[in-house]
Order: sequence, then structure tokens, then C-alpha cells
Amino acid sequence: MDIIPFLPPLQAGLNTLSAVLLSSGYFFIRRKNKTAHRRCMISALFVSFLFTLSYLYYHAQVGNVAFAGQGLVRPIYFSVLASHVILAALTVPLVLITVWRIFRKQPEKHRKIARWTLPIWLYVSITGVMIYIMAFHIYPPA
Repeated sequence: MDIIPFLPPLQAGLNTLSAVLLSSGYFFIRRKNKTAHRRCMISALFVSFLFTLSYLYYHAQVGNVAFAGQGLVRPIYFSVLASHVILAALTVPLVLITVWRIFRKQPEKHRKIARWTLPIWLYVSITGVMIYIMAFHIYPPA
């Protein structure tokens, strides 16, 4: 069975789950529930790792998928895609530093960088789903 056709919707599902876990983790830390926060954030990290493996495998097999939309939607799509790709690359070191700081028992430093990491990571997760919907459902490839 060829799994390639199932990977884009799986990736969108993983991005959605990541956004839910990140939002839940934020909710819990605002209510000082560190245990629930930690579980959500570790789960978000794991889900994002699975997404990355799936994404790399998919694009190693398929290559680039051309965007089929025409007109005004093209610059909108590519603007979202460009910001998504740039911030996704930035997210990796931010997440690693954020995790490193809490494991090193540096909660203040963790908190300072997490204020940047969370919204960027959340943006990347949400725009990943938007890109999937635009590229595979609203303007599917030919």
C-alpha cells in the first residue's frame, strides 16, 4: 500500500494536534498547573517531531508540489508559505533552547524564551494547516 497520499492529511492532523497541545499547555501554565503544562508541551514536541519525519519523508518521495491557485490568491499563499517556512526553521532552535533551559532548572530563562517560542510555534502549526487546506483542498494539484 502506498502511504504517500495519506501523508499530507496526516501532517495537517499532526499540526492541528500540535496547536491544540500548545494552547492547552499555555492554558495550564497560566493556571499554575505545571504537571499538565509539562505533559502538553512534551506531547506537542513529540507530535511535531512525528510531523517533521512525515514531512521530510513525503518531500523526499514527492519533491515540490506546485500550487494550483491563480490570481490574487498566489501572493497571499506564498506570503503565508514564506513566513511559515522561515519561522518553522527558527522554531527548531527556539524549542531546543526552551526545553534545555527547563531541564537545566532555569525557570526564569525558560519563561523568557518561551514567550517567544510559543507564539512562533503556534503560528507555524496553524499556518501549516492553512497551507494544506489551500494547496490540497481549495486549489488541489492537477
